[in-house]
Amino acid sequence: MGGRFATRSPQARADGVTSNGEVRSATSHDQQAVIRLLEAAALPTDGVPATLHDFYVAEDRGRIVGAIGLELYGGDALLRSAVVDPGARGAGIGEALVRRVLDHARERGIRDVYLLTTTAERYFPRFGFQRIDRERVPAGVQVSVEFREACPASAVAMQKQLP
Repeated sequence: MGGRFATRSPQARADGVTSNGEVRSATSHDQQAVIRLLEAAALPTDGVPATLHDFYVAEDRGRIVGAIGLELYGGDALLRSAVVDPGARGAGIGEALVRRVLDHARERGIRDVYLLTTTAERYFPRFGFQRIDRERVPAGVQVSVEFREACPASAVAMQKQLP
């Protein structure tokens, strides 16, 4: 996989512009594009921060084609808002986004990353995520909007321990 998308350092240019096919830190200027992607994919937008702090976007020819974020809870994190525009799938965007956000989690000293999914249970094991019972998710993460309101009770919980 891998495609033509490559991650770059966590620091994006001040104007938020990158060259084609790169993953970069998201800025508040990207929020509407991220919200549109999430809505188009029928994914929750509740709790997406206006600043998009701890979020990354994939940009292709000046257009946001993917996004992913973390919510930090002490030594744990919730991976959320993983989305790729349907017309841009197959270019390695999802993989580049997940790898970048996991690198970011390691840089922040996160020990465990959790997620909820209703559609991607088979996708995330390639990155080391394993299905777990929702009750095993730490209470600090369970207070997130994603756990309390945005995702249905039928969503699968997954965990990845970081080295």
